[in-house]
Amino acid sequence: MSKTNEYIIDYYILSDFVGDTAEEVATEVLAQFPFKETILHNFSNISTTEQLDTILEQVKELDGLVFLNMIDTYLAEYVVKFCQEHDLGCYNLIQPIKKDIERRTGLKPSEEANASYKLSDEYFRRIAAMEFAINYDDGKNPEGFFDADVVLLGISRTGKTPLAMYLANKGFKVANLPLIPESQLPRQIFEVNPKKIIGLTNVPEVVHRHRHARMLEYGLDTQTKYASKERVEEELNYARNLYKELNCPELNVADRSIEESANIIIDLLNLRLSNRDETNRF
Repeated sequence: MSKTNEYIIDYYILSDFVGDTAEEVATEVLAQFPFKETILHNFSNISTTEQLDTILEQVKELDGLVFLNMIDTYLAEYVVKFCQEHDLGCYNLIQPIKKDIERRTGLKPSEEANASYKLSDEYFRRIAAMEFAINYDDGKNPEGFFDADVVLLGISRTGKTPLAMYLANKGFKVANLPLIPESQLPRQIFEVNPKKIIGLTNVPEVVHRHRHARMLEYGLDTQTKYASKERVEEELNYARNLYKELNCPELNVADRSIEESANIIIDLLNLRLSNRDETNRF
């Protein structure tokens, strides 16, 4: 392979079940290098050596990198042997771990692909939480506040919906409500247990920048009241005053990823859910 940053890398995810984890690992690792371009080839649910033969010939032709995500020992060893014979980069993400755990514990692995993807209560809880987040997004039905694990409040461009969907994927039922000074707040927000309300905020410059970019994206006038710095300040002050009135925690999402903000919320929820009253209504 070339040692210059003009090199284009073809990388292959080979899996006998879903290859999401391997794709995340491979993408993150390759992002550390200044390649001109990386091209992903993702092959999942591989079950035969015939399938592998076709793929591996392509890998050899393009001098690609292989990220191996296979539970089946025979298929994994088949790929490793081919790569060794043709001096191809092969990174076995599962088999070495399996073998080490087997050696340490004396237990035999099941060799069953998708073992962690069996339908379970947790799986159905996540699905229900995702449906809940969609049904109660953007203040659609405030009655959902009482059934939610957490209610997110925030002005526009504070990440309410992305956070709700991320938390839903963790199994939390999330409702969210946009805050607009001129709009009347639903009575339910004052009746729901404030221990599960999270007030989102941001620094004015970030909100202004996001709104300005949004107006440009839609081909609209960037000088509107919505995108002005004064309006952003007004809305943020309104939100902060409401959070104080509700006595709910406030989370500044500035310079935080969705994942980081969600994890902070999860920590707050764990603290509160373990001590909360059975009732969600006052």
